[in-house]
Amino acid sequence: MKRRVVIGILGTTLDAGRWDNRWGRWRPTVALCQQQGLFVDRLELIHDNHAQTLSQRIVSDIGAVSPATEVRRHAINFRDPWDFSEVYTNLRDFARGYSFDPDTEDYLVNITTGTHVAQICWFLLTETRIVPGRLLQLSPPRDRQAEQDFVGTHRIIDLDLSRYDEIAKRFASEREDAASFLKSGISTRNGAFNRMIDEIERVVIRSSAPILLTGPTGAGKSQLARRIYDLKKNQRKISGPFVEVNCATLRGDQAMSALFGHVKGAFTGAAGERAGLLRSADKGVLFLDEIGELGPDEQAMCLRAIEEKRFLPVGSDREVSADFQLLAGTNRDLGEHVQEGRFREDLYARLNLWTFQLPALRDRREDIEPNLDFELRRYLEREGENITFNKEARERYLAFATGPQALWSANFRDLSASITRMATLAPHGRITSDVVDDEIQRLNALWRRGIDHGKVDRIIEEVLGTEVASRLDRFDAVQLAAVLRSCREHATASSAGRALFAFSRLEKKSSNDADRLSKYLARFDLRFEDVKRQ
Repeated sequence: MKRRVVIGILGTTLDAGRWDNRWGRWRPTVALCQQQGLFVDRLELIHDNHAQTLSQRIVSDIGAVSPATEVRRHAINFRDPWDFSEVYTNLRDFARGYSFDPDTEDYLVNITTGTHVAQICWFLLTETRIVPGRLLQLSPPRDRQAEQDFVGTHRIIDLDLSRYDEIAKRFASEREDAASFLKSGISTRNGAFNRMIDEIERVVIRSSAPILLTGPTGAGKSQLARRIYDLKKNQRKISGPFVEVNCATLRGDQAMSALFGHVKGAFTGAAGERAGLLRSADKGVLFLDEIGELGPDEQAMCLRAIEEKRFLPVGSDREVSADFQLLAGTNRDLGEHVQEGRFREDLYARLNLWTFQLPALRDRREDIEPNLDFELRRYLEREGENITFNKEARERYLAFATGPQALWSANFRDLSASITRMATLAPHGRITSDVVDDEIQRLNALWRRGIDHGKVDRIIEEVLGTEVASRLDRFDAVQLAAVLRSCREHATASSAGRALFAFSRLEKKSSNDADRLSKYLARFDLRFEDVKRQ
């Protein structure tokens, strides 16, 4: 049988018998050792140095009523017993230094005595299992009894919440609600995706460490980042704003200013001070989308800002601080970029604590139907029209959408656009088979074009980022791709320019090929150096 050990703080008022006139003789620490059915083998009694005399008297009185109880006294001085930080630190240090042996001893923590702050601290230490025990609450006798009988009653509180069915059910329900919230209320059916969302929910609630969201373009990284922020805000884990940054749009000298801010006069055109996106995210969430597109200087500054929550605005000699949780998104293989020297290894290690790979839509075909219904609800909210499928049309569209011929190259962006087009064209609010057939032809044509021009698109995506590349006209995209490949193939802007303008240079009798190339790249906010460092 385990030995019973009670840990408690000496009550300088209650244990001195000065509580009130009616029950002035009830002293909880002494009564603890008189409880029926609760024999105490050892009492660990914590007291202040100023209460030495009282503690000695209590030990003596316990010896009289329960001579088999061993009492160990521990002097801990609280300068301010109502200072939460001080009380918690001292009690935690006591617990860390105590040799607990749960296999042979049963531990109870007496929360009857001590300040309310001490009681809260005991609760936290027990709930987190720093103290591997249960709580003990003593109560004075309800009715006036003989003068010699002031024992009262006791109650043991077990904080192992799994023992309480109703609480466990409530926690399970709250977790399901949080997971559903992260999925925008969509009843997804893909097992791997649902398990990932459950894990994200636990991380979001319990941790403020960086989270890296990876996956193909259109897989839902931005939407999930926003839902993570909303969940943390609802749980009161953060109080600041959600700040989203598309790193693919940060190019040249303006990138540092946009991220870290600048002071007045830091550079030509800096007419005033700029806070920067990192400072704007203070107390909130900063989402760095397409983080793989950041240049080396920005990566170094971001690493320091993440680790130390401090950084230097451009042109300033005084650091500023910003405390934010970082979410990052990328459709790149950052591990591969590290090996190629294009991404800092230390920054990747900092981001890689919690990495979640969002699957492509083609890997979640069972989730297409619930997302179809979700997109129709969104259309209703946005346009005020309730659009439905007729039975044959719905079956035909789902057969195509979940079949092998549906590429979904842009993932949920393709699906959302597809539903929007059909809802817009639906006669009398009903999507018919004819509307579905036209949409299937449209999607197949769209995906064929993507295959034909895939090689061109990839090099533009590498340099400009997926979102910017998707907004280019095909004419500009083909021309820009040729220029970018030439820049990659030559060591200098001059040699790349000579290759690009070999014939027009003769007609214009101009030899400033580097300047012509620079002006062309500037139309896309690019410099030759930006292209080469890719």
